[in-house]
Amino acid sequence: MAVMVAQPTDVVKVRFQAQVRTDAGRRYQGTLHAYKTIAKEEGVRGLWKGTLPNVSRNAIVNCAELVTYDIIKDTLLTYRLMTDDIPCHFLSAFGAGFCTTIVASPVDVVKTRYMNSPPGQYRNAGRCALRMLRDEGPLAFYKGFTPSFLRLGSWNVVMFVTYEQLKRALMAARGSWAAPS
Repeated sequence: MAVMVAQPTDVVKVRFQAQVRTDAGRRYQGTLHAYKTIAKEEGVRGLWKGTLPNVSRNAIVNCAELVTYDIIKDTLLTYRLMTDDIPCHFLSAFGAGFCTTIVASPVDVVKTRYMNSPPGQYRNAGRCALRMLRDEGPLAFYKGFTPSFLRLGSWNVVMFVTYEQLKRALMAARGSWAAPS
């Protein structure tokens, strides 16, 4: 649901990031101008271009992050390679970010390419992916891997380390509340 509501904002963000300054200036003069221009030139549906790949990407990212974080953390703890503390959470989260980037990068690249394409260039995101594969080969799906990994890796570190610390604080507080007086 969040992707469906926020999709126009993501389309505008992607278009701004891909915008190149030319002699004629910039295509979009500001955020509101971008919304208006896209809606005028492509119809209101243009603001939701790439919704399916974006929903797919977010589902893949969320599943991959949660599953790989737990697997890495459990493995580190089971084999007593680390103790259940911040370094373990950091390593597990960073590893989850790497695994997530490997799995999500193809969908992310297709989503971005499709959302940024001019009307009519691709019939749908699937056609975009097939053309990328045919014209550029499989490595095209991993363009921007390093910045994507650094973004997802750092996001996972912040999210999971914070989550683990909040969980500990809540458990400690719960224990002190439940203790008989």
